[in-house]
Amino acid sequence: MDKKIKVNICSGTACFVMGSSDILLLEERLPEHLKDIVEIEGATCLGYCKDLSKGKAPFVVINGEVISSATLPMVINRIEEIANA
Repeated sequence: MDKKIKVNICSGTACFVMGSSDILLLEERLPEHLKDIVEIEGATCLGYCKDLSKGKAPFVVINGEVISSATLPMVINRIEEIANA
């Protein structure tokens, strides 16, 4: 598979306090077989916490899909699902 999976992690204050600090460790926790296909970016603020319909912080966007109340295992699982689709 040569298509990259883009992961954007919000590190704004609300997201950071609510747990994105753990998610920012994604690169070191990513299983070896996924490292070449995942592109990780941090964002100072994605702005989703201002819209209650989007859910709760922390927010991660994977290939355009917004994940609210994100956790590191949740993000890794979603990346695995996309990679195996």
